[in-house]
Amino acid sequence: MNDVIRIEYKGDFVFHVAFDDGRSGDVDFSEYIGKGPIFEPLKDRSFFKKARIEGGTISWPNGADIAPETLYDKIGCQQTTAADSR
Repeated sequence: MNDVIRIEYKGDFVFHVAFDDGRSGDVDFSEYIGKGPIFEPLKDRSFFKKARIEGGTISWPNGADIAPETLYDKIGCQQTTAADSR
């Protein structure tokens, strides 16, 4: 399993997410907004921007997080690593 090593807020509900194997891409988290009480605070963009890397994935101060393999799948078709292009 790959770990998230860098995140960068891009706007709206989007973060650019980079993994330890060089794969990276933009992930739109808007599909999670309102999906249960843990994701409810993410509606507030100022709270949404407080995301951090914890345990190899993106998480928020209230304990909301997304499994790293889910994020990896979401960006999988966006960018190839240098090793993939050989």
